[in-house]
Amino acid sequence: MSINRSIVHALAAVCACWFGGSAALAAEPLDEIVLLDGSRVVGTITSARDGELTVDTSFAGTLTIQLDQVESLVTGGPETLLLEDDSVVREQPVRIVDGQIASAVEPSRRYPVSALNAINPEPWELGRGYKWTGLVDFALSFERGNSDTDELDYRLESSWRSVRDRYRILARGENDETDGTETADNWLLRGKWDYFIEDPNYWGFLAQAEQDKFADLDLRWLAGPFIGRQIFDTPRLRLAGEFGASYVTEEFITAEDQDYPAAIWDIDVTSDYLGGDSSLYLRQFGLWNLDETSDVVVDTTLGLSFPLLFRFEAAAEIMWEYDSGAVENVDNLDETYRLRIGYKW
Repeated sequence: MSINRSIVHALAAVCACWFGGSAALAAEPLDEIVLLDGSRVVGTITSARDGELTVDTSFAGTLTIQLDQVESLVTGGPETLLLEDDSVVREQPVRIVDGQIASAVEPSRRYPVSALNAINPEPWELGRGYKWTGLVDFALSFERGNSDTDELDYRLESSWRSVRDRYRILARGENDETDGTETADNWLLRGKWDYFIEDPNYWGFLAQAEQDKFADLDLRWLAGPFIGRQIFDTPRLRLAGEFGASYVTEEFITAEDQDYPAAIWDIDVTSDYLGGDSSLYLRQFGLWNLDETSDVVVDTTLGLSFPLLFRFEAAAEIMWEYDSGAVENVDNLDETYRLRIGYKW
């Protein structure tokens, strides 16, 4: 009898917690946004950045609203704001009226909406640790019949970003074989460290090693400083450019080894212009021999990527690898078309 009574009490306690918790959730205050056209949106603001407000609603899922279309906004609970001067307004209810941000705790303090960098910024943006992002992908091809062809392309990109600095790595390679004969064997490893002087400007240091057996290159090694600028940083257009100097050592399989000072540049352009969560991108890395100014090495990649499921993405790319100083019997230009599938985080 006592056992049954204990079970009943336990079940009653679980039910009380369950329904009590549900009631608490239902009573949780929501945020309210009124748009310029008079529309009213009630939900939970999850973030705001790049001039866009993200709101979770019970009636339409997640909505993205342009901040310049907001007439007024009132949050039901505390929010953390990151302003363009890097100051932080922490854990306070917020109101936006007539293009001005006001704190419910300090209503006399107001900021223009244009001064808002983010609502509920990520921990790294508040100076806590690093944000880790990356991409790993493979392109495989197997052909059997009149000829047997095996191809493997691989790439790893990763970045660790804090408020003050950033670490970046790139590793890529290609191994191809046709009818038992190797037709491609190359790899590249690049590491960068950036220090942000004042957004969007930074300086850094580059180290890179590269090998390409079929271009007679046993090892090209280079290292040097650079300066960079994040010229644009919006979903519609992200454009970063870097320029610097480097000392280069080249060891060839048959040709004569050489070393020289060089100018380097790196351009990275990304855009969501095509929509549908797709991304157009152009990346170019250049190396200019300052001893032999006719000797230029330029690697360019043009691609279109689009998301699949579970953070996987697919992409179509064209790669041009140009070396005006290629050794004898090696083409100056390699052109590669590839389809790849990768995992992004």
